[in-house]
Amino acid sequence: MHKGQLITTSILQALQELRVNKLRTFLSLLGITIGIFCIIAVLTVIDSMKRNIQTEMSTLGSDVLYINRWPWMDEGGEYKWWEFWRRPSMTPRELKAVERNVADVQMVTLCLPVQNQTVKHLDEEATGIAAYAVMEHFDKLQNIEIAEGRYLSASEIGGGGASAVIGKEVYDNLFPGQTNAIGQYISMQGRRFLIVGVMKKTGQNMAGFDFDNSVIYPYYAAASLIDLNSLNYDPFLMVKAAAGKNIEELRYEVEGVLRKERKVRPGQGNDFAVNQLSQVTQRLDIVFGTINVVGLIIAGFSLIVGGFGIANIMFVTVKERTKIIGLKKAIGARQGSILLEFLIEAVTLCLTGGLIGIITVLLLSLLLTYVADFPVTLSIENFIIGVSISAVVGVLAGFIPARAASRLNPVVAIRSH
Repeated sequence: MHKGQLITTSILQALQELRVNKLRTFLSLLGITIGIFCIIAVLTVIDSMKRNIQTEMSTLGSDVLYINRWPWMDEGGEYKWWEFWRRPSMTPRELKAVERNVADVQMVTLCLPVQNQTVKHLDEEATGIAAYAVMEHFDKLQNIEIAEGRYLSASEIGGGGASAVIGKEVYDNLFPGQTNAIGQYISMQGRRFLIVGVMKKTGQNMAGFDFDNSVIYPYYAAASLIDLNSLNYDPFLMVKAAAGKNIEELRYEVEGVLRKERKVRPGQGNDFAVNQLSQVTQRLDIVFGTINVVGLIIAGFSLIVGGFGIANIMFVTVKERTKIIGLKKAIGARQGSILLEFLIEAVTLCLTGGLIGIITVLLLSLLLTYVADFPVTLSIENFIIGVSISAVVGVLAGFIPARAASRLNPVVAIRSH
């Protein structure tokens, strides 16, 4: 028999096996399907998360320093929160010192987050809102996009005007059924604020801002409403490097200026923390690595179970077709042809299970992208890995049954019951 014809016949026989023994085949393929699903799903999710993080990093900028009391990560040992809590807060004084004395700065801003605020408009009320009291340039450093109206003007920010920009969910809660909130007033922290803009819906970003559930208003407006020296609040500086400037060099310069401004003695530790988004991505890489290993271990066990399932179904197939194998060998079929025939059947079965797993990943990725609003990155390389692993498992699982079939004595095989 010609090799091409042999391959076609073997594939058709494998598909016939699928049709005739549906339950047996389904149970045998389940392990392969779960294993390939785990492998492709883990690789796809990790690729997607990395791509989404890279996109957000490019939006927020990997060249921005976030400076406040609290380090985002431990500093090489125990996280000494009791020491960080007592540190002095950032103020406009530090902002001006950085602007004056650091040459490689493109822009600096100051933000005071005040969490869990209640915001009211007439009879409507929104709770758990984050109020961000900001200085100039905050919108540029966080790439805030306005859906309606405008952002705070320089004069409103500098003069502490009672103007505010609200997030999309705040707008939906306070103005149900209304088409325009611009020019209307909200009450917050015991003061009325004029709404000048509504932000586009964005979700929470890597820097921890949830602008959808927020109100942005001038820093100096907050200064007249709350005690900025209270340890309950933690204003932070955001410092963006000038174009082409090294972020590590900028960090060194900024630390020097802030230590001098705060009169920190030589040899004494900083009384502030300098954070970067790269710290978050480095920690996430460790987490991704752990997820990858765990996912591959689960997938490995599933593939081993699936391999035994395929080997079992191939042994049964050999036993059911023993007489046919004997007849083929009696009329001249070579041992290699019989071996190849059963190997192709095993690979076909494994590829079928693998494709079911891949299709499941595709369907879930569409669900995540369009329903859960989590953009999924589908990779041809990952699909090729899945198909290749399926084929390898098919060869490994099918070799012993195929070898047993190819070595059958034709006379004994024909006389078998």
